[in-house]
This record gives sequence, structure tokens and C-alpha cells, in this order.
Amino acid sequence: MSNSAEMTLPPEWDDDDRMNFMFSDFKENRDVNTTDWDSKMDFWTALIVKSCGDRGTVCVNLQELNKIFRRKEKSPLGLATVLQSMARCGKIQRESEFAANMDCGWLSWSVGLLLVKPLKWTFSTLLGSSRVPLEESFVVIELVKEKATELLRVYRSSEFASRSIMSFQELCALSSDVCADESTLCMALLQLQRDKQVMVSLHEGEKIVKFCQPGQDCVSPVTDVDVGIYQLQRSEKLLGERVKKLGLEADKCREEARLLLREGKKSQALRCLRGRKRVEKRADNLFAKLESIRGILDRIAQSQTDKMVMQAYQAGVSALRLSLKDVTVERAENLVDQIQELCDNQDEVNQTISSGVTSADEDIDELEEELKSLLAESKPDSISGLPEVPTNDLRPFGELGLPGNAPLSSPPAVPHSHLNITTEQLEEELNRLTLTDSGFQQKKMTSSAKRLEPAQ
Repeated sequence: MSNSAEMTLPPEWDDDDRMNFMFSDFKENRDVNTTDWDSKMDFWTALIVKSCGDRGTVCVNLQELNKIFRRKEKSPLGLATVLQSMARCGKIQRESEFAANMDCGWLSWSVGLLLVKPLKWTFSTLLGSSRVPLEESFVVIELVKEKATELLRVYRSSEFASRSIMSFQELCALSSDVCADESTLCMALLQLQRDKQVMVSLHEGEKIVKFCQPGQDCVSPVTDVDVGIYQLQRSEKLLGERVKKLGLEADKCREEARLLLREGKKSQALRCLRGRKRVEKRADNLFAKLESIRGILDRIAQSQTDKMVMQAYQAGVSALRLSLKDVTVERAENLVDQIQELCDNQDEVNQTISSGVTSADEDIDELEEELKSLLAESKPDSISGLPEVPTNDLRPFGELGLPGNAPLSSPPAVPHSHLNITTEQLEEELNRLTLTDSGFQQKKMTSSAKRLEPAQ
């Protein structure tokens, strides 16, 4: 198989039985065995798309596929049927039809200008024949859309993003890592032009490409202003290259004069210095022109910025006018008066509610005073049924100046109140105390015995 280093083959490629089936031709009627038909069709469809992606191209033809998928000196027999099926499903499209679907100017640049292969409307195509010409090129729609998106991304991340127009040669150099060849770049540009992101046109026999700028939905047509800006940018680039070249030439003349002076050739050294002065003078003149062009470009860029700001101002004024369409001073004053009236009504309601709450608080205070008086009236002067507490001096006899065992001259009065306790109650209480004391002594002896037992 050719180009084997440029693509990855599927695992079943080494299976002879499987590949014999895949390399065989399709049945004339799909209904005979739909499973085998669909299996073979899916295999080759995926492999064709993958081969194009691995090789970095978006176009393919039958002759090229026969060479790419050649195995053991055999080519697949059903590739023409696969291409027809992919075309019916919209996965691929004839290159001629893809270019013909452009809305504007495709004949002016897509045929001869961008070196796309000549469009061949063969008799078989015109007559509706089912045969696929070997050299007829097809565009893989999925891959060309991916290339178009990647090309636009590369442009917007490059130094040319600030320039809306660039030459086709500059774009070729910029997209060398994205598009494998010029044909792939042409197809990507056709897709971008279909998406209204790019406009390709001619100027004095040179192809120029205009990209859609950020903030724009679609690219605008190439105008005289765009062409003038492109010419100024091109002149700036050429003058910059000439000034740089003259600077190198002046440095070379100076080095030659220094070498001649060392060799003692003073007259020749003087001639080199005079030539250096002439070169520097030319470089200064070109640099002055270069600065003038740069100043014009800066003014154009500033004018475009001013135009964008003016458009923003205009849009803001229009939006503000629409938003204030029904707003007047009389309506604003009326609304303020209504708000003030509502606030006054709310204040009156709050005042009425607050006055009702104050009277309720006064009633609560009166009730609390009456409750305090009732509590004072119901308080007893003394507790009945208890003996009076003696009020005489209870200090020890020693502190009273009496001998410790001297009898009291006036002992405290014995209470004479009746305790209502019978003799049976006293005996019962004594028995309960005796039983309690016996139980306590028994528990104490048990615990002492346990402590005296030796540890096991």
C-alpha cells in the first residue's frame, strides 16, 4: 500500500478473510443482504475520511483511493459505489459543485486564480451516468469545515489580525501548518466565503483576502478604502525592507573602508566612505517616507476607532430615546405626589394603631397593681401550730458569767401545744427504726467478712 506512513490502517487490515470480503464488489441489490452491505459501506466511509484527515487534505478522487488502499497488488472493487453513497448522504461533494455553490465571484478566483483543478463537466455527469470518473475530485465536507475553522483561528491569533486585508501569498505562508497544499487552502477559503467570514477578490492581478473583523457578523465587501489601506500597508512593508537593506549596505561600506585603511589604501577607503554617505542619505529619505506612511495608517486607524465610537453613541442615543419615549416631567410629578399621599396615609394608620396599644398597656398596669394589693392582704401574720422561738440570750453559760453546770434561773418555756400523736403511732415508729438499724448492722458484718476472705 502506498502512503502507508501518512495514515494509520485499521486492525483488521491484516486479516485476509476479512479483507477479501471488504475488497469485493457490492451486490447490485442492497436488499439481498443489508447487514453485509451496510458493514462494508461503513468500513470504507470511515476509512476514506480518516485517510484524508491523516494526510491533511480535504479532497480525494477514485484514482488516488485505489493507490492508497492497494493491498497485495489488489485494489478495492467497491470504492466507486462508496463515493456515490457518500455523495448522496452529503458527506462529500464534487469539487465543481462545491465551488459553483458560492454566491459571488467564484469563477473570478476559484478556477484559475487559486489554481484549483479545472472543472470537468464530463458527459457521464451531464447524462446522469452512475460511473465515477477516476480523476474527478470530491470535497469531504466534514474536513473542509474543520480546516476553515482552524484557518480562521490561526489568522486571528497572528500578527495580521489587526489588518482586515492581506495578500494570498502572505496567507499561504501563515497557514502552512494548517493546510497541506494550496488546493486545501482554496477549499478552506471557499468554505469561509460561504460562511461569510472571508471575501476574496483581485486587485491589479494580485489575489487579496479580506477577513471578518471581531464584532462583525459577516465580512463586508472590498471597497476602495480597503484597497487604499492595503496599498499603504504594502508600501510600508516594501519601504521597511528597503531601509533595512540600505542599513546593511552602509554597514558593509564602513567595514570595507576600515579594512582598506588598515592595508594603507587610503583613497579607496575614502571612496567607500563616500558610498556609505550616499547609502545613508537614501536610507534617510526612505525612512522619512516610511514615517509618513505610518502616520497616515495611524490616522486611518484612529478614524476607524472614532467611527466606531460615533456609531456606539448613535446606538446609545436611539436606545435612550426609545426608553424615555413615555416619560415626561408631568408624569414624574404626578407619581411623586401619589407616593407622598400614600406615605401620609400610612403614617396616619400607624399612629392610630399605636394609640390603641397604649390604652391596653394602661389597663395591664392597673391589673398588676390590684394583684399586688391582693397578695399583701392574704399574707399571714404568723404560722399557727408551731411553738414560739425564744428571744432570750442563747450564749453558753461560760459567756454569761455562770458556772458551766449551774442551773438556769429562768429556763425556757415548755411548749403546751397538742401534737396529736398517739402511743400506738410512737411504738410503730420505734419498731421501724429498730428494724432499719438491724439491717444496717447485718450489711456491715457481711462486707467485713468479704474483706477478710483471702484473694482467690
